[in-house]
Amino acid sequence: MSDTEPTSHTFQVDLRGLVDLLSHHLYSSPKVYVRELLQNAVDAVTARRSLDPEFDVALADAPAPVRIVTDGSRLRITDPGVGLTLQEVHKLLATIGGSSKRDEEIEGARRDFLGQFGIGLLACFTVASVITVTSRSAKTPDAPVVRWTARDDGSYTVTEVPVAEHPEPGTTVELAARPGEGWLRAEKVVELAREYGSLLPVDVTVSDGAAPIAVTDTPPPWEREHPSPTARRLALNAYCEQVLGFPPLDVIDLDVPLSGLKGLAFVLPHATSPSARPAHRVHLKRMLLTDTADNLVPEWAFFVRCVVDTDSLRPTASRESLYDDEALAVARDAVGAQIREWISRLAAEDPTRLEAFLAVHELGVKALARHDLDLLASMLPWLRFETTAGHTSLPDFARAYQPIYLADSVDEYRQVAQIAAAQGIGVVNGGYTYDAELVQALPRLDPQVKVEALQPGVISASLDAVDTADELALQRFLSAARARLDAVDVDVVVRAFSPVSVPALLLDDREARRERQRAEAEADADDLWGGILASIKQHAPRAQLVLNHRNPTVRRVGAIGDPELAGTAVESLYGQALLMSRRPLRSADTALLNRSFMNLLEHITKE
Repeated sequence: MSDTEPTSHTFQVDLRGLVDLLSHHLYSSPKVYVRELLQNAVDAVTARRSLDPEFDVALADAPAPVRIVTDGSRLRITDPGVGLTLQEVHKLLATIGGSSKRDEEIEGARRDFLGQFGIGLLACFTVASVITVTSRSAKTPDAPVVRWTARDDGSYTVTEVPVAEHPEPGTTVELAARPGEGWLRAEKVVELAREYGSLLPVDVTVSDGAAPIAVTDTPPPWEREHPSPTARRLALNAYCEQVLGFPPLDVIDLDVPLSGLKGLAFVLPHATSPSARPAHRVHLKRMLLTDTADNLVPEWAFFVRCVVDTDSLRPTASRESLYDDEALAVARDAVGAQIREWISRLAAEDPTRLEAFLAVHELGVKALARHDLDLLASMLPWLRFETTAGHTSLPDFARAYQPIYLADSVDEYRQVAQIAAAQGIGVVNGGYTYDAELVQALPRLDPQVKVEALQPGVISASLDAVDTADELALQRFLSAARARLDAVDVDVVVRAFSPVSVPALLLDDREARRERQRAEAEADADDLWGGILASIKQHAPRAQLVLNHRNPTVRRVGAIGDPELAGTAVESLYGQALLMSRRPLRSADTALLNRSFMNLLEHITKE
């Protein structure tokens, strides 16, 4: 095989295709062109500040450094920044991916610059057909004024122009709007400039030829001085309503020096779902990056909405979201820690505000407390759980009941709550989100507390046995009742318990329910699947219908001599207990309820 001399080639860039890529894939909307223009202008001013220490003094007595003028068809943005030489125009404006921010002479100050990708100016082609850049360099004062004109067909020209056309160092960018588009209208530009640049450290104005409109409003809200804490709180509340659209329940200051992040977390005034998509407002070096960030805070902190500024977290290529890397993970943990500290501080210093917060966001606190035993210990006296002693705190409940029984589901709890309360058995409803995990964590905080899973035997063992003579007298009735309920796999027993108003109690456990579900699936399955289900059959205990011998209705039913009518009465008691337990009705249960109802109607109409 002979060696061949490699030849060098350059990529050919289709600018039309690149503009389409930017407008439809990289950027979410053409509106980002305003951000890119502001970004270039602010970076140019920042670069000149690093070049000339006296520059800020000169700016103090001048109009707004960055000025935008538009008439709807043409937009012009002017800045007194570092400017460009002829060589820099060819290198930076006509080279895809070029960026002055990469120059070695300012690399050390890179944290001060907004842009890092060198493609921002191309975003303007999403709204303009022609871009003109006229610039005079501050680094090389004797360099000529240069004008670069680019069209969306990929062509550009570079010319030198008289100094009189641009007597001061800086840059003017002019856009000629695409036909039929309204992105350059003055009211639209003001709206977008305020959206992206309201916190910029450089003053910006927009004008349609009349009086200029100020865009910037600095310093950021979290850095402003106020005469009192109350005045600051009122000002931050007003800012939250203006920017996020709600009056906050409280405000949390955020400060993460490692990530150069400062800002505010506003506590939502209403409950929200943990699965709701958050929308945090993130600024990068004072320029709005996104108002829909969903990866800034831990998932458990779904009850806050943040407005922050950072100078070191990494943006994505489109600069419309944060890059989810290790640096963001560290910042997210730090933000979460500060929200957690705020909750702990409320618990220690301001119980009234804590109760107001928990009345709305108890679920969020429970979500956090699962993973933080220290926070759980401090918050347990304030968190409320549904128990057989009412809605109460776990420490209070543990002092009154030992052991604590944990119901697996809401239905399981409701099935036994009334009887357990009357029998003095302490049961906690573990069917709500996070509650079971928190109850199970209680022994880690207090080893003397015992938590056990609720089983039907716990309840049945607490019920009083019926006198032997009475039970013998009921044997015929019980035989008829068991035969009638055998079809739904339920046994019948008689006990004496309180409250007297409850005629019957249906006791069931998870193993029995799973076995019934397996049997139902086996009955409906084909031969192959039915055989598989049959092979995993278990001998689980049957559900029990416990009749209350103290209830007058049960006593009268037990005295019925007609076996058929007694069976119908037992079916009715089973139906009532089934509905009280709020268990899902199986087809066999539905058929039994319908049959007992019709039989009772038939018996009544016969008489």
